[in-house]
Amino acid sequence: MALKFTTSYLEDALGVFTYYKRLAEGAMAQVTEEQLCTVLDLEMNSIALIVKHMVGNMRSRWTDFLTTDGEKPWRNRDSEFCDGPVDRDALMEMWEDGWSTFFAAIEPLTEADLTRTVTIRGEAHSVMQAINRQLAHYPYHCGQIVFLAKHLQHEKWQSLSVPRHHSQQFNQKVAAGEASQR
Repeated sequence: MALKFTTSYLEDALGVFTYYKRLAEGAMAQVTEEQLCTVLDLEMNSIALIVKHMVGNMRSRWTDFLTTDGEKPWRNRDSEFCDGPVDRDALMEMWEDGWSTFFAAIEPLTEADLTRTVTIRGEAHSVMQAINRQLAHYPYHCGQIVFLAKHLQHEKWQSLSVPRHHSQQFNQKVAAGEASQR
């Protein structure tokens, strides 16, 4: 998924994180406040709980990222899967706070920082490994948010990428230079 050609790992990683953040936001915008808290069965999480978990992870991993363990003693991971916010505004405020914490830690890094050592749960990681760990984690959960929103919206769902059965038209627009990058 080349959003923009780059040879900078950090620039590319930030672009991917930003893309998935927007994708999840586009999905959350399509569901009702009640649907943000809907679970499909007792073993699943609602969109609100997924957001709460992601934010807990972001706050823990990226607060004092270069100097403290990424699993903070104040984090209670199990509580992230209970009693999510029921108000859209509170949920989105929490979401933005988590992402702000993340971006504040990543944006100032330089390519030279990528080989520095940080710890997560007492295990040494290079900064690049720590970023890659989250490049797998956050899009995974953003995909869950999109899946749930799409399921809950059924026929009202507005595609966040190329709509089903429209690939040929999209490819024609790309060839003609008319398609917008998502």
